[in-house]
Amino acid sequence: MSEKRVLITGAAGFLGSHLCDRFIREGYQVIGMDNLITGDLKNIEHLFHLKQFEFYHHDVSKFIHVTGKLDYILHFASPASPIDYLKIPIQTLKVGSLGTHNCLGLALAKNARILVASTSEVYGDPLVHPQNEEYWGNVNPVGPRGVYDEAKRFQEAITMAYHTFHQVETRIVRIFNTYGPRMRLNDGRALPAFIGQALRGEDLTVFGDGSQTRSFCYVDDLVDGIYRLLLSDYAMPVNIGNPDEISLKDFAEEIIQLTGTKQKIVYKPLPVDDPKQRQPDISRAKEILNWQPTISRSEGLKKTYDYFKSLSNEELYKLPKEFESIK
Repeated sequence: MSEKRVLITGAAGFLGSHLCDRFIREGYQVIGMDNLITGDLKNIEHLFHLKQFEFYHHDVSKFIHVTGKLDYILHFASPASPIDYLKIPIQTLKVGSLGTHNCLGLALAKNARILVASTSEVYGDPLVHPQNEEYWGNVNPVGPRGVYDEAKRFQEAITMAYHTFHQVETRIVRIFNTYGPRMRLNDGRALPAFIGQALRGEDLTVFGDGSQTRSFCYVDDLVDGIYRLLLSDYAMPVNIGNPDEISLKDFAEEIIQLTGTKQKIVYKPLPVDDPKQRQPDISRAKEILNWQPTISRSEGLKKTYDYFKSLSNEELYKLPKEFESIK
């Protein structure tokens, strides 16, 4: 294969770093870009010695300049957890709007194909279950989650505008709950929160009565779906996730069994606009990409738990990161 060059924004994040690994393995020259507000260089430091990898410390909300040719762009720069986007709402909106605009402009200038990372949050608190790509969603634009939900909805809209008006080759992936090594332990999402609490000997916190559902996809499966979508000829949004749905109460009990903790489940009030159901309809991914998840939750959870167990006490007890000097 002739050597192709790919830019991955959000490269030091959970998903971005795994994408860097995959494209390196596939023989690509990879340019990673991240402003490190929520990313961590530890996630990609194993790539720094490779001649196939280079890193740009840059905020994609500002003008992007990359020398040389680009074949592909994967736009994964964005806060993705409630703790992050509630703490830095303006930056969340900017990376979804200005950042996406800049990436699309770069794709147009370089004649590159671009894949943008959207999310199941575009469906909001859904009235359709499971969620398919034809569903337009039930989103509160002025609620606390609106900064993330609407940033992603705008991102999809401007991506399709560049596709139809400028004929840019675009792909849109709607990512459902994903987990695996390199997740941040204290980012506010259920899986790392439960494992972190179990490892620290704390009770597991479930919001609401625990009947709300999630569907968890292991990161390797997700990355494979994204890779297939990028190389496909399909421009409309595609759900990538695992349809194996579970309530958060049952999931907390799974984590207790996995970790062997003696702690109990405690219940707290449900956050505003927290979705009650989340399950992807992956019929489109099966048909167009010949993709479906292959890693069971029990297998994926063991790998993830082993990763979290390897963290230092400093990392295990570290509180959510404070964002200083952000305008």
